[in-house]
Amino acid sequence: MDVELRHLRAFRSVARHRSFSRAAEELLITQPALSRTIAQLEATLSVRLVDRSSRHVEPTDTGAEFLVHAERVLAAMDQALAAVSGQVTLRLGFSWLLPDPWAQQTVARFEQTTGASVALTRTDDPLQALRQHTVDIALVRGDLDAPQGASSVHLFDEPRIAVCSERCELTRLGRLDWTDVQHWPLVVNTVSGTTGPWSWPEDQRPAQLMETANYDEWLETVAANRGIGIVPEVAQRRTQHPAVRFVPLTNAPPIPVSLVHLPDARRTLIRRFLDAAVTG
Repeated sequence: MDVELRHLRAFRSVARHRSFSRAAEELLITQPALSRTIAQLEATLSVRLVDRSSRHVEPTDTGAEFLVHAERVLAAMDQALAAVSGQVTLRLGFSWLLPDPWAQQTVARFEQTTGASVALTRTDDPLQALRQHTVDIALVRGDLDAPQGASSVHLFDEPRIAVCSERCELTRLGRLDWTDVQHWPLVVNTVSGTTGPWSWPEDQRPAQLMETANYDEWLETVAANRGIGIVPEVAQRRTQHPAVRFVPLTNAPPIPVSLVHLPDARRTLIRRFLDAAVTG
């Protein structure tokens, strides 16, 4: 058996703590597994590295000398891994307005724990970008039409809110019920929008639709008073447009928010990002 980094890390931890139990806690493994790892290392080197007794654990003279070299090797490896991690980038695709503060907290946790970075890639169709491998993971709102073989993780649900022109009659009503949206012209973002005629039963759908192809077109069409729009509440905090007003929307179903990814060679990095995404 060749000496592996796990052997060196196990020995270093035991030598530093002078305790198998504390070293096992640090390494997040069981004490029997740690004992087996140290025994494997000693058998491979044909030397005794650790003196064990019921009262104490400490390196032998040979173990103390070996520890100096082991720490030098591990330090060099940590430096090499840090240098490589700094060059690794995970591409997160999104269509508009990343949820806050989730996005900022997730990116910070991921970058701090991995040393890698996140490239935020805005695209009208994150799922198409995932299919084309121009992003590694996609944040998607609403019902999924995920690529074949893709995996998804539901993060949370966002409440909806209505938005209209400052000149729209809706501003004087003060609120809008989900069942009354059918009586208003509805502006729909057909590519990345979360609300459209598909959101209601056929007999409750708005009679008038104004279709747009992206968020900017959608916003300007609403501002021009061509119809009302419905978006996640994050838009109220993040959209600055002098010609639009936001109106509370009652009894509206929430919008699911998910992360979608394909199985590929970056699965470890993606798993680390998913861990950061669902923490806290």
